[in-house]
Amino acid sequence: MVSGDDHDQYPCGIAAHPIGLGRCTRNRGTIGGVSEQTIALVTGANKGIGYEIAAGLGALGWRIGVGARDRQRRDTAVEKLRAAGTDAFGVPLDVTDDASVAAAAELIVDHAGGLDVLVNNAAITGDVPQTPTTVDPTTVRIVVETNVIGVMRVTNAMLPMLRASASPRIVNMSSSVGSLALHTTPGVDMGPVPAAYLASKTFLNALTIQYVKELGDTNILINSGCPGFTATDLNGFRGVRTPQQGAAVAIRLATLPDDGPTGGFFDDAGTVPW
Repeated sequence: MVSGDDHDQYPCGIAAHPIGLGRCTRNRGTIGGVSEQTIALVTGANKGIGYEIAAGLGALGWRIGVGARDRQRRDTAVEKLRAAGTDAFGVPLDVTDDASVAAAAELIVDHAGGLDVLVNNAAITGDVPQTPTTVDPTTVRIVVETNVIGVMRVTNAMLPMLRASASPRIVNMSSSVGSLALHTTPGVDMGPVPAAYLASKTFLNALTIQYVKELGDTNILINSGCPGFTATDLNGFRGVRTPQQGAAVAIRLATLPDDGPTGGFFDDAGTVPW
């Protein structure tokens, strides 16, 4: 059961869909009458928004795989989560490396027996300057490798487990800066956004739609979420929202009921135009 405090921390409201945390105890099944925990993997979960996503889902009684490259930061995050009562385990994971991702999938099978929810959160901004006329093409490749190809690599590796789940969810952490509709709306100023990062989020949004189309005959709900302008090391901590606030949209999308939306792009206020 979710406490009132936890419920207030992550309010309902995406796309006017009644997304409540009453689904937090969604289980994959039972063995011998004992319910299995919902298992989630959060990439880039050692800090910032990713850590808060892991903490929020862990507070619901889920078992959380903390995906991260850096061993020390990963271990520290796992220890902190466990100290707060979360059933967390570390998942060594470099989303840009095929072998690392394959090993991560094997580890999750061995440690948790399956996967119900994947939150693709790991992302980088890339070196600056990043105006279209000044950005180094190598920077674009590096950013896309993590922010787009990394999502494909992890998602495809985890799909066999997600297909076996009773209520699978995929949440891709995107950004409204990737919205072509907003960028081309008169009077809307998205501010100076690094070109490589912006393009990678537009690419990710397109990828999300394609996954929804390909997996339309499955029960996997796939959505993109925008955390808003959140203070993290990605933007030099210039954001106006806390990582906990930025994590809320991912937590709500991860806890969607089985009849919830799929193929959408959401922030705390509702639907974000593609």
